[in-house]
Amino acid sequence: MLTVFIGYDSKEVVAFYTLAHSIVRHCSVPVSIVPLKVQQLQGQGLYTRPRGPTESTEFSLTRFLVPALSGHNGWSVFMDCDMLCRADFAELAKETERQADKAVLVCKHDYTPDPSRKFLNQVQTVYPRKNWSSVMLMNNERCRALTPEFVNTASGLELHRFKWLRDEEIGELPLEWNWLVEEYKHNPAAKIVHFTRGGPYFKDYRNCDYADEWRAEFALMSSTVEGRLT
Repeated sequence: MLTVFIGYDSKEVVAFYTLAHSIVRHCSVPVSIVPLKVQQLQGQGLYTRPRGPTESTEFSLTRFLVPALSGHNGWSVFMDCDMLCRADFAELAKETERQADKAVLVCKHDYTPDPSRKFLNQVQTVYPRKNWSSVMLMNNERCRALTPEFVNTASGLELHRFKWLRDEEIGELPLEWNWLVEEYKHNPAAKIVHFTRGGPYFKDYRNCDYADEWRAEFALMSSTVEGRLT
């Protein structure tokens, strides 16, 4: 079974559920969806650091607890919640076989984000390897450096820039698995679209690229739930 950890933020709850629905709807293999909720991690004593001024979401750093939460066994997926799945994760899982010697598999973006502010007027932090950590296939056995102690004390840039790995341990996924909406041109072949500037569930981004697809997914999820309640 493929386990997918999704970052959970109290300001983007609808994004979490819509993304989870899109993953399950497209997936042809068993998949387990796990919300990475900071309050639960704090309650278990796994996450103790205060939220920093540059952390735009509640899961900015908790994502690096995924290997520990997985017992440092097998492969796990981490995803930001502001995404929409458009492809079968069984295809993504094949990359773990092809690149089994790697510690993580990521989309290696090489860009400068624009504009200077993110959704809800959050500060846009620019650094090398920006957005590499927003979709990660993690070979948990090879990510043993990511203990709760390390995650709670390392700097955010040290974590997000993968300073806890050697460069040769970082495998690569096609950019289609983390297509940055409105940073990249529209791509009909995108497998995961990432509303990194702000999702269509926010008023200021309701007309962004792929917004109609996101709303259609939300409507499908909502109608399914309503149908079961009536």
